[in-house]
Amino acid sequence: MTTAPRFSLKLRLHQGDAIALGPGKIELLEALHTTGSISSAARSMKMSYRRAWLLIDTMNTCFKAPLVGTAKGGKGGGGAHLTELGEQVLRHYQQMEQTALHSIETDVAALMAHLKPQ
Repeated sequence: MTTAPRFSLKLRLHQGDAIALGPGKIELLEALHTTGSISSAARSMKMSYRRAWLLIDTMNTCFKAPLVGTAKGGKGGGGAHLTELGEQVLRHYQQMEQTALHSIETDVAALMAHLKPQ
């Protein structure tokens, strides 16, 4: 079985030794925005709750204000949501990704033309 060549681009924002933002954290923010729950977002990504919480904690620590807000559980249920800053950061990252991919489109096509057939 042959598969078509593909190209991927990974943007990461570093703050000191921490990765403040990258593809996995963005995927987690998107899942959290959709599900409204850290545990549901983690499950959708086949990730442990603890791992998701650690990623969120890193993001919340790296930015001037939290990207994710939480509500305590209980009778009405808990939950999590993107803060206004979290929504802005998500939009900026998605726009950067689209801009970057569009700007290298011609070069990617040229490189792929030089690949051996499978």
